[in-house]
Amino acid sequence: MPEGAEDPAPRCRPRGRGVLPVSGGPCVGVCDRRKQFPPVRVGAGGAMPLVVLCGRPGSGKSRRAAELRAALGGPERAAHVVSEAEGGRAALRAEVERRLSRRDVVIVDAGNELRSIRYELYCAARQAGTARCLLHCAGGGGGPDEPPFEEPDPGCRWDRPLFTVSGEEPLPLGDIRAALFESAPPPPHRATRAQPLQSGEFLHRLDRVTQDVLAAVMAAQSGGALPGDTVRVPGLAEGLVLSRPVSLAELSRLRRQFISYTKMQPSDENMPQLASMFLQYLSRSIQ
Repeated sequence: MPEGAEDPAPRCRPRGRGVLPVSGGPCVGVCDRRKQFPPVRVGAGGAMPLVVLCGRPGSGKSRRAAELRAALGGPERAAHVVSEAEGGRAALRAEVERRLSRRDVVIVDAGNELRSIRYELYCAARQAGTARCLLHCAGGGGGPDEPPFEEPDPGCRWDRPLFTVSGEEPLPLGDIRAALFESAPPPPHRATRAQPLQSGEFLHRLDRVTQDVLAAVMAAQSGGALPGDTVRVPGLAEGLVLSRPVSLAELSRLRRQFISYTKMQPSDENMPQLASMFLQYLSRSIQ
């Protein structure tokens, strides 16, 4: 090429994983795809986002999960839908944690009826250092045997960012993408860092209230409580309906699991709800 002449169309040569333009020919392949699908900025931590769906049976969660998968997946990242299956809550959480990675979007297609379930998934996202959002599918329900549903509260950090859709209302994909891809997630280390002014009191309260719940359950069973009976815990309006006999060893194992999840984010905001959240966790886990 004559000196001073402008290269009309640079071509590409490989360099590592990317491509760099060099003179002498047209740019094809990866460069063109990058123009068509610009890279998405993901915040500190590197992991790709988690979308948690919640709603009553029949509210359209699976249809919305399919829409999200089509909208959020693409040539640069996969979108995985994790659904409720045999194994219940523990299996769902384990599959979500396994899927969270630096490349993929994880969509949880499940009822996630209880605050405690959504809190566990919130903790998993914090631990992975990834952005997340909650999509509430309103409507549905009405069946006689459906589980209780606790409405998401945007005032709770594990229920936000919160988006709500109902019926045939279109998904707010622009807002969802902004929440997932344009905001930096909290650094992963914050999920396990003790808060100096709060952690001592928080952990003491966590230990005491979970012990009180276990003591109430064991006392009720020793007193003749049968499957279907409601165990009352002093100071709580709600109770625990025993679906079957539960041993002290099983209750202690569930208590240790709940404590390990809850310790990920010690905060005074959670303290009034600890006993209630533990009851909900037990109710779901011993079905």
